[in-house]
Amino acid sequence: MREAGYKPKYITRLDQIPQLDDEEKNRLKKVENAFVFRSNSYYQSLIDWDDPDDPIRRIVVPNVNELEHWGDLDASNEDGYTRVPGLEHKYDSVALLLVNNVCGAYCRFCFRKRLFMGENDEVMRDVSQGIEYIKNHPEITDVLMTGGDPLLLSTRKLRQIIAALRKIDHVKIIRIGSKIPAFNPYRIINDPELAGLFEDYSKPDGRIYVMCQFNHPREFTPQAIEGLNMLRTAGAVLVNQTPLIKGINDDPDVLSELLKKCSFYGVTPYYVFQCRPTLGNHIFTVPVERAYKIFETAKMKCSGLAKRARLTMSHESGKIEIVALTRSRIIFKYHRAADPELSGRVIVYKRNPQATWFDDYTDFVEDYALDNPYGSVLSAPEAESDALDFA
Repeated sequence: MREAGYKPKYITRLDQIPQLDDEEKNRLKKVENAFVFRSNSYYQSLIDWDDPDDPIRRIVVPNVNELEHWGDLDASNEDGYTRVPGLEHKYDSVALLLVNNVCGAYCRFCFRKRLFMGENDEVMRDVSQGIEYIKNHPEITDVLMTGGDPLLLSTRKLRQIIAALRKIDHVKIIRIGSKIPAFNPYRIINDPELAGLFEDYSKPDGRIYVMCQFNHPREFTPQAIEGLNMLRTAGAVLVNQTPLIKGINDDPDVLSELLKKCSFYGVTPYYVFQCRPTLGNHIFTVPVERAYKIFETAKMKCSGLAKRARLTMSHESGKIEIVALTRSRIIFKYHRAADPELSGRVIVYKRNPQATWFDDYTDFVEDYALDNPYGSVLSAPEAESDALDFA
C-alpha cells in the first residue's frame, strides 16, 4: 500500500471480506439489503479483525442492531430546506450543494443514508439550478459541496463546479465535506491535478475549506497525514467534524486523542455532533448528557488549540450547542438558527438522562436572547442589569 500509485480496491459486498465467516455474512445479509455497504481495501486494512469491538470495523461493517426500528431517515428535515433540486438553503449565509451520491465508504451511522437507498432524487449531478439559485441570493457567502463525497468526483468535474462558484462575486468560501482523507487518502496522493485545483481556486480572499471527518485517532495513518499535508500546501484550510458515536469515540481518552491529533496535524477541531436520530442509528447513539460529560472530560485533557470544537446537535431548527449541565438543568444555545429570531437564544430545561435529542427535553425552565442579535452590543447599564438578572 505504500508503493507509488497504489490504488485501493473498492468493496461493495460483504462476501468480498474474507475475514467474515459464512455464518456472520448470512446474519448480516438483511442489514446489507436495508442499508448499502461499501468500503475499500485501504480502510479495511486498518481493522483489527481479532477484536470484535474494533472501532474502525464498527464504522464500516454492518451490525444486526441497525435493523432496530428507531429514528427517521431525514432526522433533521433537510428536505424541508431544499429550494431547488440538489440545493439546500437553511442558514442565510450558507447553501449546500449535493453533488454526489457515492462515498469512499459508507459510515454505518450516516445521517444521509437515505441518499444511497433506491431511487433517491435529492442529489443532482447537474448542479446548474443550484448555481443559478446561489447567483440570485447575494446573502450566500459560503457554499458547502457535499453529498455523498465530492472528492470522489473526477477532478475535472470538481473543477467545473468550483470554477462556476468562483464566478459568483458574493461567494467567498467554498467548503468540501469529505471523509476521503480518512477513507482513501490515495485519492489525494495519486492525483497532482487535485492539488492544482486547490492552488488555482483557494485564494487569500476566498479559501476552500476541506471539512474532514476523522472519527477515531487510528485513522490518522502516515498516508492520511501525507494527503492532509498536500491539501494544506495547495492552499486548503482543514477542519474536522465528527459525531460522537457509541463504541467508536465515546471514551474521553479516545476523543481527547482524536482532538489532539487534529491539532498536531493542522486540522482545526470544528464540531463534535450528537448522533442524529436517523433510522438504524440507535446502536450508535449516546445520551445527550453523557455525551456532554465525555466531551468536556476529553477537552480537559487537551491544549487550547485542541479544544476548539463545539458539541452541537444539527436539529431541524438549527445547530444547537450543548453548553453546560448543572445538578438539575441542561443549558442549550442556538449556535446557528434557521429562524433569525432564534439566533443566539439560550434555552434551559430540566435534565433528562435518557434524552438522545433536543426534542426529548420537555420540562422547559427559561430562555433568553438579546433583543437585537444583529444590532449593537449592550450598553453598560443593560450589561449591569443582565449580570444582576443572571445572579
